[in-house]
Amino acid sequence: MPAYGCPVPDTTPPVALTIAGSDSGGGAGAQADLKTFAALRVHGTCALSAVTAQNTTEVRGVVALDPAFVRLQVETVLDDFDVRSVKTGMLANAAIVAEVASLAAAGRLPRLVVDPVLVSSSGHRLLEPDGVDAYRRLLLPHALVATPNLREAAVLGDLDLASLRSTEARVAVAERLRAGGARFVVVKGGHLAESAEDVVAGPDGVLVLPGERVVTRNDHGTGCSLSAAVAALLAHGLAVGDALGAAKAFVARALAGGAGWRLGAGHGPLDHFGWSGPP
Repeated sequence: MPAYGCPVPDTTPPVALTIAGSDSGGGAGAQADLKTFAALRVHGTCALSAVTAQNTTEVRGVVALDPAFVRLQVETVLDDFDVRSVKTGMLANAAIVAEVASLAAAGRLPRLVVDPVLVSSSGHRLLEPDGVDAYRRLLLPHALVATPNLREAAVLGDLDLASLRSTEARVAVAERLRAGGARFVVVKGGHLAESAEDVVAGPDGVLVLPGERVVTRNDHGTGCSLSAAVAALLAHGLAVGDALGAAKAFVARALAGGAGWRLGAGHGPLDHFGWSGPP
């Protein structure tokens, strides 16, 4: 039986769509999403929102695509493929967020997972300031699952990052963001020094997903991979709670597998395909 509850497709694999930016270093963004989809036996389709010039140490430039063309990519995929789930990553600006949100409002983005990518791990802003309000008002209300990290949760919740050190504070911000419309909100704790605990607020209350920290500098694309894994597992038909637990296990294994890699001088990618494990 394949790991993480993904069956081997008898004939045709399920399809998932990522709407995200391109990472020229291959560690995050659409590249990480497509690798995650493939690792979890899902056919990945994509609509690029932006093109970046980046490597493991820095983001040197970002060029957002025309919002109408982002929409055209999405609609072209949806008109041909039976897309079972959709995830969003970097959307670059409010206009692109609005286009994606209008598709979600029309019911065209099934099992929507929103990863509100605001800033790169190297500190480069990946969303224009007016995009934050667009996320709150337009897109998050249509999310089945939203997966902000601590910094993103602080920005979306108008809070200071330092105020989210306690589990209780992370529970409060998760519930606050969920009140904005998302059915499930996962506040990821991967940036915590002491653990990798995630807090999940959902219709049935709050769940804490414990996790041990993997010591490695190769953590570029961790958030993208988690949200993509959730989308892939939803495409397979898993319930949200099961998908969240399995996605967290997938990312932990990918982090551990790539922990000793030396790809680039900075934060390298994850081992999505288990290359460092047994053959």
